Amino acid sequence: MQSLDLKSIQKLQLRQDSNSLRVLGSPSHLIDFSSNDYLRFSKNETIYTNSSKLLAIENLEINGASGSRLLTGNHNLYDKAEQLIAQFHSAEKALIFNSGYSANIGLIPTIAQRHDIIFYDELCHASIREGISLAHAKAFKFKHNNLDDLEEKLSKIRENTTVYVITESVFSMDGDSPDMDHLIKITKKFKARLIIDEAHALGVFGENGCGLINANNSNDIFARVITFGKALGCHGAAVLGSQELIHFLINFSRAFIYTTGLPPHAIATIFSAYKELKITEEINQLQENIQFFKEQLNHFQLKNMFIPSDSAIQCAVISGNKRVKAISKQLEEKDYNVKAILSPTVPINSERLRFCLHSYNSKNDISSALKRLKSAIK
Repeated sequence: MQSLDLKSIQKLQLRQDSNSLRVLGSPSHLIDFSSNDYLRFSKNETIYTNSSKLLAIENLEINGASGSRLLTGNHNLYDKAEQLIAQFHSAEKALIFNSGYSANIGLIPTIAQRHDIIFYDELCHASIREGISLAHAKAFKFKHNNLDDLEEKLSKIRENTTVYVITESVFSMDGDSPDMDHLIKITKKFKARLIIDEAHALGVFGENGCGLINANNSNDIFARVITFGKALGCHGAAVLGSQELIHFLINFSRAFIYTTGLPPHAIATIFSAYKELKITEEINQLQENIQFFKEQLNHFQLKNMFIPSDSAIQCAVISGNKRVKAISKQLEEKDYNVKAILSPTVPINSERLRFCLHSYNSKNDISSALKRLKSAIK
């Protein structure tokens, strides 16, 4: 086997020296404050059973899609799932992609043309940044959740320029959100097309967990990206938008056209997870746990080190890769799985412990974990 070149070996060594080298972990039986499985849907027996039944009903008891959706990978269950998703999110149409990453790199460079302009939040997810980098449009970032900065930048764009504004409804590394009503108002004022990534809002906010975009404001959004690997506990993603937009993506999105479709079981699981989302009580329990967590931050006098958030993502900023990894390790030794988020994933000096809350975390587990954190940071 040929080895890496010297430049690549040196890059790995730099990661090692900065305490930021990534390695694959192993499954653990620790108390879960790390996964994105907010509602425990990945282990939901009803979803699993209903998915299997649905495959039998649809005569789709096969292992793979066998090709892209434009060749042999399409089937009736795709249509049913996309209709259900669109209806649930008050959208005209939905188009399923293989992952949230694929959805963003399939949407952004497809619709943003040469001479268009993109404004994006400086803390947008890597998949959004990758999609922007693949586009031929000019791109400029605005300060995180700073809508005054966005408005000032929009005001300098000449008329008749196609402008896109891209942000997230819940940020994956901070857990915070922009002022959605104000954001929509600004983009309407400047006739900009608004794209919202709802990955960490689905299953957490809104009626039946529909997210922060609902029937009242969905018509003001150009496109939404929703992903199923978080609260829905399965795999895949979808772009929501007008019938025109979805038709355009089917014809021009390379990430959609040139990839094998998801296996039928994945589509059946998405369909069944949405059915369960409509009736589950887990969302209410999750919201209770989020509020309890925030109360405990006050109780243990930890609030000042946490980024303000109403979401399932609660982050304690602890500067330095070495220090935050050490505190994460101390919590792990007490049976709490709380991941350290290191630079360069986040900016230097904003390294953090990322608590992901779930409907199944007990109040005792939450309180005890924060008590251990209080002790560790001393």
